[in-house]
Amino acid sequence: MTIRQLDRVRAAAVVVVAAGVTLTGCGSNDNTGGTTVSGPVVIDGSSTVEPLSTAAAGLFMAEHPDTNVTVGTSGTGGGFRKFCAGETDISDASRPIEGDEIAACEATGIAFSQLTVANDALSVVVNPDNTWADCLTVAQLNTIWAPGSTVTHWNQVDPSFPNEPLALFGAGTASGTFDYFTQAVNGQEGASRTDYAATEDDNITVAGVAAAKGALGYFGYSYVKANPDKVKAVKIDGGGGCVAPSAESARDRTYTPLTRELFIYVSDAALTKPQVVTFADFYLRSNQQIVDAAGFIPLTNDQLKTALTELDELNKKVTN
Repeated sequence: MTIRQLDRVRAAAVVVVAAGVTLTGCGSNDNTGGTTVSGPVVIDGSSTVEPLSTAAAGLFMAEHPDTNVTVGTSGTGGGFRKFCAGETDISDASRPIEGDEIAACEATGIAFSQLTVANDALSVVVNPDNTWADCLTVAQLNTIWAPGSTVTHWNQVDPSFPNEPLALFGAGTASGTFDYFTQAVNGQEGASRTDYAATEDDNITVAGVAAAKGALGYFGYSYVKANPDKVKAVKIDGGGGCVAPSAESARDRTYTPLTRELFIYVSDAALTKPQVVTFADFYLRSNQQIVDAAGFIPLTNDQLKTALTELDELNKKVTN
């Protein structure tokens, strides 16, 4: 998206947000013609999406200083549990909501909207001193991560690799990243060896991989960009040759099978709060600014068009 296009989107946002808040009867305009909102916005969920929502929160609060946007990291699954219990306004997710989670929300009367907010190249990382694993096939990843795997040294993955101990770090079972990675690599969501350092905090995985020469882990691409001196992303061969995770390979889907979309979910109950409506609108209308600030992979033009259509549907809920 060009700067001129982004300016047009932001200008449109002022109109849409002002209309939405006025129709709820809870907003007022300040002297600059913008929308004044106040109060909390409570977000929890994916540790992958957290840096993006934190960037959105910071930029939003700079424009709306009377709001307080908090972002927790319970993992995608943990975030949905809180969301469906009515404890949060917005749930960050690194995978789509699943059937049992939809049922849990329905049981508590929580209706919601899904908004796509960015792309991700789920990255497999090694220690910067690892000079042998420049590219790994999905089959090799399966050898390492399959349930019951007894691989403990790198030469068991490939005889050309050194006899270096393999230290594994990865997402906890409440994480959407865990769900996505296990499905893509092991063919079944949740299927994984269990003898690894599991965490919902990707910064812990960064530290673990940085501390051991033979370490390997996985997390969202933004953590690779944020830690270039601590971890090194390996190329992945999904059947069409070795491809490095990048903004370009995620957007054109050549980085397979670990390219994915990232989401936020907004509850209908939260739409009664003008500050939540305004924040959700800001998240998409200023998407390019937010993903740039957080080092994420932006939506494609087609994805943005779809997301803005979804946002219009969300705004219709406010006006009805």
